[in-house]
Amino acid sequence: MSKAFVKESDDDDDVDGALPAIPAGTKNYMTPAGHKRLKDELLRLIDVERPEVVSIVSWAASNGDRSENGDYIYGKRRLREIDRRIRFLTKRLDVAEVVDPSAHHGSDQIYFGATVTYENQAGEEFTVTIVGIDELDPLNGKISWISPVARALIKAREGDTVVLKTPAGVDELTILEVSYPAH
Repeated sequence: MSKAFVKESDDDDDVDGALPAIPAGTKNYMTPAGHKRLKDELLRLIDVERPEVVSIVSWAASNGDRSENGDYIYGKRRLREIDRRIRFLTKRLDVAEVVDPSAHHGSDQIYFGATVTYENQAGEEFTVTIVGIDELDPLNGKISWISPVARALIKAREGDTVVLKTPAGVDELTILEVSYPAH
């Protein structure tokens, strides 16, 4: 079998975590908390996890035959995963634009970092916080600023009704409340 069919590619950095790509021509906006979380993960990988795996791999390599050495094979694979994640985090942090949502505290207009409570046409109420693409957690109400819902909400004000175009049709969202952290 040709090596082309088994060699891992270094071009799959953005596959890590299955996060969406940053739209061309835009910045990688994130909250201070999101930036700190990514930076802490990067430092943990560099200072703790990678050195541990390197020591395991070197110990396993010193045991001789590497072809059937599970510690060596698994360790090398884990080392590639860690290095891929380090490259991904480094790229994301290099282009990060940290935006402090508390600067808009007291405003009723929706910007990045706002926590918005809105109601759709069916009368269902939702509360979401607009965050960066590296911070999104839809199950906990954190949506990316590039998501269709966030794009419909941004720049609107409390009491406004905005139009959201979805594959199922058009929905109208009524903004009930807008808040920002006090900091």
